[in-house]
Amino acid sequence: METTVKNIVTIGASAGGIVAITKLLSTVDKDLNAALFVVIHISKKSRTDVILTQLQKYTAFKCVIPKDGEDILNQIVYLAPSDCHMMVKRGKILIRKGALENHWRPSIDVLFRSAAAAYGCNVTGIVLTGLLDDGTSGMSAIKKSGGTCIVQDPVEADFPDMPRNVLQNVAVDYNVPIADMGYILSDLLSRGDSDVYDTPTDVLLENEITMRMNNNFGDLVNKQLKGVEESLWVAIRMMEERKNLLNSMSDQNEEAKEMADQMITHIARLKKMLQEIGKKS
Repeated sequence: METTVKNIVTIGASAGGIVAITKLLSTVDKDLNAALFVVIHISKKSRTDVILTQLQKYTAFKCVIPKDGEDILNQIVYLAPSDCHMMVKRGKILIRKGALENHWRPSIDVLFRSAAAAYGCNVTGIVLTGLLDDGTSGMSAIKKSGGTCIVQDPVEADFPDMPRNVLQNVAVDYNVPIADMGYILSDLLSRGDSDVYDTPTDVLLENEITMRMNNNFGDLVNKQLKGVEESLWVAIRMMEERKNLLNSMSDQNEEAKEMADQMITHIARLKKMLQEIGKKS
């Protein structure tokens, strides 16, 4: 097993996700040059150790539930613990109990966004079966950062909402059945990796806000300021969901497209405000 991390693969799934991820892992070559990070939407009372045992049956990679501050190692499958966000920075894993995002903790978007900010074009994001639209914002961050976006064909997915929402909002690179994903990963990651991480400013800002909300949530000296931060963050996430819905309607409705564009402007303003509040905290 190699220890130097060259590539990051982020995988997100919700309803029907355990079966889908076991299928995906069974297609991954044992020599794949990457670390794999998995977020499954599960209740906070779920036994992640049982899920981990299930995943381990389908891969030669070692499957672990990481601890906060753990080093990232190559050819490991990292499964997010229940009721905590899993994020990455260069060489490290962060496990934090921050605010819910898209109604979930762990959130797919939180993981994907942090990976895009830290590893840029060396990130491959995969969204599988699931309800609603967690993963859409995170896949957008990966795409903007030069990474590769793969979604499960919605026709194949037990619950097609998540892959379909990504397709409606992001120009994905591959829309394929799970059976094809292992070959795609092997081909992509055999092309080498880059030492250049030219992540766009807006992705870095979004990740900076996410990190701060997860680092400082409940720790700010000024409780009123903390409340403002929390409310702004919730508003941003709700507006992101509304924007994604409007984008999905824009092909048939010009007014929906205009409203989605307006929402993007408002979201940017709120993020800027949240950034300024962070400088004072």
